[in-house]
Amino acid sequence: MPGGPAMRSPYAILTQMVISVAADELAGIAEVLLGALERRGHRALAHGALSDDERDDWAWASEAAARDVLDGRAEQAVVCCWTGTGASIAANKLPGVRAALCADAATAAGARRWNDANVLALSLRATSAAQLEEILDAWFAAEVSAEEADRANVEHLGEIERGG
Repeated sequence: MPGGPAMRSPYAILTQMVISVAADELAGIAEVLLGALERRGHRALAHGALSDDERDDWAWASEAAARDVLDGRAEQAVVCCWTGTGASIAANKLPGVRAALCADAATAAGARRWNDANVLALSLRATSAAQLEEILDAWFAAEVSAEEADRANVEHLGEIERGG
């Protein structure tokens, strides 16, 4: 680019994905979450309070988002409730879901890298809009570890789910 280097958008698209999103109420970051994902080039499937057609309780909404991942309708999900814990617990009840409650970018990056987390859980109460941007950037930028020990841990989660 004449006159200087090209500026990279802070929302540069690494990979366009379908992201299933659930919230149990329209509070805190719930209403800005869909826009934050769309600015990053992702398409969102809305559940719970973010949808006019569904039950908005945290257990039902989070289950719906996690099922989208398991059934192949979405590559990943973001689930939210007031503390984030209920949404995380509900999503983690489904075999093959690895939901991580993340309050900061470093935790989000680690959850993706070392735990191959496929569902991000967030607190509607404690996550600011600025933190949301940092968490999403870290979550989507992190690459899943190929290290043998990390892969063995993730594989063992599946063994635990199967009762092994």
